[in-house]
Amino acid sequence: MKKINKLLILSSVALALGCQSESTPPNIDLQTQQVVNQANKTLVNIANFNDSSDNVKLSYVDAQGEVNNGQLNVVFNNQESTYASLTIEPKTHWDWSQFSDFNLAFDIANHGQRSTQIYLDITDGNGDNYTRSVSIPTGGFNTYYAKMKGHDLATPKGEDGVELNFTSGLRSNPDTWQSNEVQFISLWGKKNLDLSSIKRINISVQSALFDKEIQLKNVRLRANPKMDKQFLTNIVDKYGQNAKQDFVGKAHSDEQIQQEKRAEAKLFASQTIADRSKFSGWASGPKFKATGYFRTEKTNGKWSLIDPEGYIYFASGIANIRLSNTSTMTGYDFPKSAIEQQSDNDVTPEDSQGLNRAPNSAVPQRFNASSVRSDMFTWLPEYKETLGKHYGYRRSAHSGPLKKGETFSFYSANLERKYSNDNPDFMQQWQDVTLKRMKNWGFTSLGNWADPEFYDNTQVPYFANGWIRGNYKTVSSGNDFWAPMPDVFDPVFAERADHSAKVVAQEVNNSPWCVGVFIDNEKSFGRPETKESQYGIVLHTLQRDGKTVPTKAEFTRLMKIKYGNISKLNKAWDKNIASWAAFDKGFDSRFNTEQQVSDYSELLTAYADKYFEIVDQAVAKHLPNHMYMGARFPDWGMPLEVVKASAKYVDVVSYNAYKEGLHKKKWGFLEEIDMPAIIGEYHVGAKDSGLFHPGLIHASDQQDRANMFEDYMNSVIDNPYFVGAHWFQYIDSPITGRAYDGENYNVGFVSVTDLPYQPLIESSRKINSSLYQRRYQSK
Repeated sequence: MKKINKLLILSSVALALGCQSESTPPNIDLQTQQVVNQANKTLVNIANFNDSSDNVKLSYVDAQGEVNNGQLNVVFNNQESTYASLTIEPKTHWDWSQFSDFNLAFDIANHGQRSTQIYLDITDGNGDNYTRSVSIPTGGFNTYYAKMKGHDLATPKGEDGVELNFTSGLRSNPDTWQSNEVQFISLWGKKNLDLSSIKRINISVQSALFDKEIQLKNVRLRANPKMDKQFLTNIVDKYGQNAKQDFVGKAHSDEQIQQEKRAEAKLFASQTIADRSKFSGWASGPKFKATGYFRTEKTNGKWSLIDPEGYIYFASGIANIRLSNTSTMTGYDFPKSAIEQQSDNDVTPEDSQGLNRAPNSAVPQRFNASSVRSDMFTWLPEYKETLGKHYGYRRSAHSGPLKKGETFSFYSANLERKYSNDNPDFMQQWQDVTLKRMKNWGFTSLGNWADPEFYDNTQVPYFANGWIRGNYKTVSSGNDFWAPMPDVFDPVFAERADHSAKVVAQEVNNSPWCVGVFIDNEKSFGRPETKESQYGIVLHTLQRDGKTVPTKAEFTRLMKIKYGNISKLNKAWDKNIASWAAFDKGFDSRFNTEQQVSDYSELLTAYADKYFEIVDQAVAKHLPNHMYMGARFPDWGMPLEVVKASAKYVDVVSYNAYKEGLHKKKWGFLEEIDMPAIIGEYHVGAKDSGLFHPGLIHASDQQDRANMFEDYMNSVIDNPYFVGAHWFQYIDSPITGRAYDGENYNVGFVSVTDLPYQPLIESSRKINSSLYQRRYQSK
């Protein structure tokens, strides 16, 4: 690690966090690596890419492969395709059930121009699948492995459906043995497959903006080395960093943090972005009608936002600038009776609230609920200590082994360490520094989930947000990732939407600095994999009783109007439903005919219409001067029917798109909708920061991460329909996972010690300083 005095000599590089390649994990001495190699003995050769010995079939989708001297060279044609893949299949399913503790290994190189994130999907004969991923940096061969059985390959009890976390509560664990090899990062799927029937190995590159390539050889099964029993013990230091690994930018003392603070402060006055209006619009660009608030307009074939003074405005920014997601489960808990429980009248989910510290009266009743969690930390303060104020509590969690419990925010504690010398109100100091950073880095907005404490700022425009919560009835898509879907025809839903908009309006207080309002986030309107998943809301609601499910009653009404006689519907759907009363009671709604698919599409449209109509009415009533920014469709859940329905009511359609950029094949539908659009979330992460998981999109190191940020932003700026994009998120996830769901990603612009990632900062200044010229002046 570089010494702090060297960092300071490097001026702006003083804030740099490392650029260590993902292909080079913590350096292991040669003797240790030799021991690992001996333990990691080959059990079965899967593919040597030698025509005379291999017993596998290779197939490609939008990719080409060439075998040469035991090496498979694969080119993925991603510039023209959103999905390109190589599949390795046996002539008969592989039976690996005789092995009890082993991994699947590949030797992979990348002789291309850019890093290549590959997705590894292993599928068994039952159709179950486990998805992992890794970034292959440019350069020579290294070994990449995926554990198939043994060690930490387990799932928390009660976690059904999509498996996300390990029993540790982390999305990705530390390695269970040390080596110079690279482990594939766990994403989702069934961790323990049926090893007696492995159907295929698939390697894909998805939604990349450029053609990618890898070189592959020596695919094999290996015995796992001896497991490090302490791999989860004492992994976090007192600053919330990786205690067992050094990396550039790691804090070793309070004084180092103070020095980094002073070095950064010198940059704020000397580095500013020119040519900006009061509200960060394009000061030298064309001027349009000023309304005193933000609005949209299409100019010269491109959608734009217009700022309150009439200048063209592009919303470049960072989301989640708050402390709500900085806490992690400590493994300690209190009796339920000692904790005040949530109310149905709450408009803000617990995950979006503050730390919610347990009352002092509960502290004597504190107990250890999980030694696996509590043993991760080398230090936690006493409640009575100064830094004890940074404890919190979560009464519920989305995923992980602990469904409730005590939390601690190392980031919040580090803010006190860093800023309390300057201002006893260290949070106010943090807010001031954050606004200076946004302006220094060139960002024009604070994205969704900015702390409402920023709402009265007059330096950087912001986006407000609200949630529709309450005791309204619900329906199901069959795969409700975050929560069940609302029954939008239940009158209580409209009441709660109105209440939520009223609360947001009170927070915004009619400020012209508020660009617009997002309501809800990543709703499970439907998934694209099959027609059953796409129309899941309709399929599952039709099985229910209209007497207790208002949405079902509405579906019955619409089909009765369309068909009149139940016999006509039976013929169209190839059903045998006795009467409309039987239809309303519930029936087998599985697909039989194409007309049924068409009708389900109409019913999904009716559902989405009602949802967006209700929210639009609430926003228009309480925030008449501010734009309704939609519900932030996830790229895994944006049925075209729902997107089109939203376009009738929102001012801007919002999407969360975790890809390498906006691929032209994916976003062609925007021309038909012809509405302004905004990216609500995207990110890129790497593993050279000490964290165990890069995030959803992987770079090979911090510089590569910055390069990929530039590529993503340029794809947004160059798209005539998009009016902005917000990176998710401001702060890295806790290394032991955020309390709500275990995400432990390197996706922040700043680390847990509040140190900016310098390559990312330099790229943001580069992109943001020229975004208006690139969008509106480039041919």
